[in-house]
Amino acid sequence: MVAMRRGVSDIVQEGDAMNRYHVFETAHGFAAIGWSGRGVTAFRLPARSASESERSLLRRLPDAVRSDPPAEIAGIIAATQRYFAGEQVDLTAIPIDLGEQSPFFAQVYDAVRSLGWGESTTYGAVAKSLGAGPEFARDVGQAMAANPIPLIVPCHRVLAAGGKVGGFSAPGGSVAKARMLALEGIETAAAPVAPRPSPQQSFGF
Repeated sequence: MVAMRRGVSDIVQEGDAMNRYHVFETAHGFAAIGWSGRGVTAFRLPARSASESERSLLRRLPDAVRSDPPAEIAGIIAATQRYFAGEQVDLTAIPIDLGEQSPFFAQVYDAVRSLGWGESTTYGAVAKSLGAGPEFARDVGQAMAANPIPLIVPCHRVLAAGGKVGGFSAPGGSVAKARMLALEGIETAAAPVAPRPSPQQSFGF
């Protein structure tokens, strides 16, 4: 298992607020990553084409400048490529910059980042862990849907009640979520059924 080192010194000059991004290929399509001097600001799961992934990221960061990745970002890219190739990686130490978030959403993202490879929880359990009642499960789901850094903030590991896959706002929807969970060996109830892809096909993102 590969763990990422925390730190921003190799990303860009620390404190630099400019957003940059890079599009790269994985075993299951083209992903995109955005970053500032404070950490990763956006991530887009693999799509069928580089242009699709780029458009998706720029909707989040319209002022971002396409750049070659510095050493730290190149390391994060390599780790995510290994993830989609089926290798167990630990992304919990990657520095992130989520921008302004409500206090509850910020707490949710922090809690979800503690979930490692092969671990899962439910929307209700996340709410309970934060001292909130079961009625806040819907709010946890909203935080997951608005997550700007999927995989690094592993919203795919948060399930609906009864171990059901639940929704997923990334390309490919709940089928893509189920495939990521299966890649990690996480069993789900009533997982969406989709044709088995060939090695040449994307993950469906």
